[in-house]
Amino acid sequence: MKPKKTPLSGQCDLFKARLDQILNPKHPLFVLAGQMDWQCFEDAFGPLFVEGMGRPGLPVRLIVGLHYLKYTFDESDESVVERFLENPYWQFFCGFEFFQHEFPLDPSSLVRWRNRIGPEGAEELLKETINTAKRKKLIKKHHLNHVNVDTTVQEKAIAFPRDARLYHKMRNSLVRAAKQRGIKLRQSYVRKSKLSLAKQGRYSHARQMQRARKETRKLRTFLGCVTRDIRRKCPHPDPELSNQLELAERLYLQQRDDKNKIYSVHAPEVECISKGKVHKRYEFGCKVSVVSSSKDTWIIGADALHGNPYDGHTLAPSIEQANRLTGWRPKEVFCDRGYRGAARSVPEVKVHLPRRRKKSHSRSFRKWLNRRSAIEPAIGHLKSDNRLERNYLKGKDGDRMNAMFAASGYNLRKLLRAFLRLIFGRWFFHQEPKLHSISQVV
Repeated sequence: MKPKKTPLSGQCDLFKARLDQILNPKHPLFVLAGQMDWQCFEDAFGPLFVEGMGRPGLPVRLIVGLHYLKYTFDESDESVVERFLENPYWQFFCGFEFFQHEFPLDPSSLVRWRNRIGPEGAEELLKETINTAKRKKLIKKHHLNHVNVDTTVQEKAIAFPRDARLYHKMRNSLVRAAKQRGIKLRQSYVRKSKLSLAKQGRYSHARQMQRARKETRKLRTFLGCVTRDIRRKCPHPDPELSNQLELAERLYLQQRDDKNKIYSVHAPEVECISKGKVHKRYEFGCKVSVVSSSKDTWIIGADALHGNPYDGHTLAPSIEQANRLTGWRPKEVFCDRGYRGAARSVPEVKVHLPRRRKKSHSRSFRKWLNRRSAIEPAIGHLKSDNRLERNYLKGKDGDRMNAMFAASGYNLRKLLRAFLRLIFGRWFFHQEPKLHSISQVV
């Protein structure tokens, strides 16, 4: 059914005090709750629910508010619900009039709601943070004439890929799928595979590599035997089992120098990306393109891109997303040297790369060139403060949603700091630039 409407009676209760009467009206979350356009989420997500079927959905403002708080304060689905129960400012931000003493939902409801709205819905959350900043005159049109663009890697929640572990996990997955469908296997290799995996780890630790490779070959053989057995006894598998069998055959046949290899059984979309870092040569996840304003470093575009594309090929989609979210098209884009040759994909925008300074360059142009590096700490904050460093959402859509949610959390932190500056003065903003918890300050 359609989601419940957030009740706003405006009346007092005999035994309860209204939150807007007991909370500090100068608190940044209190101010932000009144500045955001919550009705736009009702209009955007209302058509995703069917009228007259099932129980009513949870209030849209509650779910949206919890996602904002989750990515603003770096919480998980479980911890954001737990903190919601003990924080009256969070409850007011999510649309409640009175203090709540019970959990408003199960954390699994957040997962189902994300699957329902998809990446397009996550983009709506990012768009509203930008619109809120525009309404408060924090983002103006001339601020977006110059933007910075860069890419980073969003790592997936997987273990470091090793052939022995992948063979073992893939065989376990096939055995479980066969038992669920009543397929009687000739042999499951459960105990033998577990013993071989333990031996392989011990031999590798002892630097007995020949013995370790022998155990790895055994695990690969066990996987091939189970795969062929299921193929023989189930010639017409259902789509889910067919996908697992194709994944197992790809894993069985892949070699060290192959491209598009499988690095995770539960996340086959993971790619191996090398960004030239000395301390971390390879990262396993997907590439994320980030667009920020050069003047104040607001995130006006963020999206996950699969296939490990060349940075220059990501520039045109990134500019289009920024135009779609802000309604204004940038005039000049500042990138690093990884975007060489990308100017041809966006002929209506000037693309500037780092180069040797010339005396003919004006002082203002040199200032914008120097501001290109401002996107680097912004990406660092996205990773350390807004859950971009490691993605726990499933599938390619989960990669895209996590990138957009992280950008929304980053913009909300900037909004909260802006409200603090307006309330307490510029001296406070300079002395406390990083806020782990707004409730610790106010």
